Amino acid sequence: MGSCNTNCVEKPLSLGFRKFGRCVGKYPWCFFILPLIIAAGLGGGFYFLSERESNDIEEQFTPKDGLAKAERTFVKDNFPTTQAFSQLRLYTEGTYASLIITSSANILTVDAFREILDLDGKVKKITAGNSLTFESLCAKTGNKCMTNNILNIINYNASQIADTAINYPLNNNVFLGTEIGGVTLKSDNLTIESAKAIRLYYFLKDKITNETDEWLLTFLNVFSEDLTSQTLSVSYFTSMSRQEEFKKSPKTVIKFFSVTYFLAIFISVMSCLRLDCVRNKVWVATFGVLSAGLAVLSSFGLLLLCGMPFAMTVATSPFLILGIGVDDMFIMISSWQKTNVHDDVEKRLAKTYEEAAVSITITTLTDVLAFYIGLMSSFPSVQSFCIYTGTAILFCYIYNITFFGAFLTFNGRREKSNRHWLTCMVVDHPKPDSKNSICSVGGAYDPVTETEEEMPVNSFFKTHYGPFLTKPWTKVGVVLIYAVYLAGSVYGCIQMKEGIELKNLAPDNSYVAKYYDNQGEYFSDFGPNVMVVIKDDMFQYWNESARQELNTCLEQFQKLDMVATDMTTFWLSYYLQYGEKVNVSLSVKSTFFSNLRLFLIVSGFSQDLNLSYVSQRIYASRFFVQTVNIRTAVDEKNMLNAFRQTAEDCSVPLLVYHPAFIYFDQYAVIISNTIQNVLVATLVMLLAGFMALWDVNLDSISMINLVICIGFSVDFSAHISYACVSSKANTANEKSLMRSTTLLHFRTFFKIMFLVILFGALHGLVFIPVFLTFFGICCKKSEVTNDNEPIEELSERSRSAQIKEMHAYDNPYMNYKRS
Repeated sequence: MGSCNTNCVEKPLSLGFRKFGRCVGKYPWCFFILPLIIAAGLGGGFYFLSERESNDIEEQFTPKDGLAKAERTFVKDNFPTTQAFSQLRLYTEGTYASLIITSSANILTVDAFREILDLDGKVKKITAGNSLTFESLCAKTGNKCMTNNILNIINYNASQIADTAINYPLNNNVFLGTEIGGVTLKSDNLTIESAKAIRLYYFLKDKITNETDEWLLTFLNVFSEDLTSQTLSVSYFTSMSRQEEFKKSPKTVIKFFSVTYFLAIFISVMSCLRLDCVRNKVWVATFGVLSAGLAVLSSFGLLLLCGMPFAMTVATSPFLILGIGVDDMFIMISSWQKTNVHDDVEKRLAKTYEEAAVSITITTLTDVLAFYIGLMSSFPSVQSFCIYTGTAILFCYIYNITFFGAFLTFNGRREKSNRHWLTCMVVDHPKPDSKNSICSVGGAYDPVTETEEEMPVNSFFKTHYGPFLTKPWTKVGVVLIYAVYLAGSVYGCIQMKEGIELKNLAPDNSYVAKYYDNQGEYFSDFGPNVMVVIKDDMFQYWNESARQELNTCLEQFQKLDMVATDMTTFWLSYYLQYGEKVNVSLSVKSTFFSNLRLFLIVSGFSQDLNLSYVSQRIYASRFFVQTVNIRTAVDEKNMLNAFRQTAEDCSVPLLVYHPAFIYFDQYAVIISNTIQNVLVATLVMLLAGFMALWDVNLDSISMINLVICIGFSVDFSAHISYACVSSKANTANEKSLMRSTTLLHFRTFFKIMFLVILFGALHGLVFIPVFLTFFGICCKKSEVTNDNEPIEELSERSRSAQIKEMHAYDNPYMNYKRS
């Protein structure tokens, strides 16, 4: 058989941890008390938790260096909203409340509009505080509140809807695409025959104040009642709804996390429960879980003291840390179980550290690396999650080899003196020929290996599952299954959708979800009205050749599939028409500027230019392009890319912007960020394909879960691979069986976590053990039995005993006395 030397790193690490384990076993109180003191001190950082919370949706879930944010700054600086209110010209979403009223039949009826007008009146009667009426807070054009065009058409008289012909989407140059939904046109393809939905907007002064917030909250309280009539259904929304509902999200899942956390602890403790009153390790499991809790307390407290932002996504981290901590705990316990029960506690702990600490160190390094790589992400929510979780894993590792190791020493001393796990009273050893009570007799062990008795699950993997997995025909089947798995994963990657759905930031039963559903169903024919800014302050608008260059760019926008025909709003086009009507040549600079002031006042386009009449210079101007059929995240991505590419290709310096682009910007970086993180573990990239098949989008939230999954996936694979490389078994088949029992402790964490753990387990329990048998074996010619003395190869009889002993290695469940 071929052989290779793979312990150039493992051997010195094992020796080092062996000595460290002996030190912990010799001075357990130091290693037990010191972590408690550190955790108590660092835990004081939680005092600053409320100050460090950072749950702003835009700040956390959009790229911090997104191009749209720079574009917004340019628009804000050049086109301040200090004049008459215009929804079209907002550089933010604005401050508003909105209603979507839907009907299963035609909503353009007298009865329906009577109810709609009643709702409109109900909104305008809302008073926040003592005197904060809608009239006093509304966004105004002139001295009047901004009104809804559909209600203006009927002059706020429901009876007029029956006799009014409404064109769609433009009615007397007024755009109705965002106010009337579910439209069916007559044969002329111009006049509305019927519609299913009406949307009303109520804009407040754009400057957010306590007064506007109070009015919006009152609006939500008023419409939180059941407003559904026999004919109409009402959904409602405000500009602060997403943020308010997002803040509520943690509260809705606390009970589920509490139950899950309790179950995880309960399962951990029950896994260590044995019928032997001495070998029972309930307290060991309890302190193992406590060790993970101390890690969370210390790491979070330290980062809070350092001023690190605490995003809501970090709230899921303790669950992950518990899983990793419990996993390491079971590896330590399993290694302890395979030591000789007659050895001194210090020697047993030294051997435990020699076997377990290397595996724990490898997985800790891979986990921490995976999370710290996530700090390179452009999303602050991902960065916050990664820094908190990566640091917690480091503390979890430190406390596992100190605090938990110290308690393992205490428990070992109790077992050495054959004391009861609960009362600590000395009990009798079991006698082969007498009936033994599990309450007063304990301390059983395997007389052949002189280690703690093997539990049935170990026997199953050794005698049934292992031999089955290493049969030739089983290996062929595994390879075929893996090929199908790869094909399905690749297909899923092709189907992957990008982007975060904003409604998913609110609880499923939130009113926000209903509003977004209605918006998607009835108002998806028309997308954002995108602002295109001419940012060249030297552009000569009066020059015909310059205008021709600009017209060429405009035509390129018009050719895009997602742009509506003949619905572009450009002040220059109207100005040129004005010049023709008054018979004035606008091709001369002086004439161009001398007529421009009056035109802008009359036409209402004054907000679309940043200019100086004194220097006769236009610093920036803008026009608006209406988009259509933007229904999915893919449509949003394609629109953003197409608009930016068209602007870049134009010979005139252009900038495209819409407030929604702040969120669309994630499409520009989400793939590169995700691949950057996921390349650490190819398995997770393959898993992304199955995310798509389970209706999971690729966004900043799923990226966080993928980063989590890197840790889990590498954790699974690293334990198996390390066990095989370091195994003393003779054949590849035997090597692949040595760690099969390591991966039984995994839990679900939403869709992605379920998939990663499922496929991670398949890799650890099926794929990797089989594939490792294809690459030969690495035989060790010697091993370290103590700090300084190597021994030669074991005899066949000794090797058989050792192999039997090794089968108990890394068993996630503690052995109990066989009945």
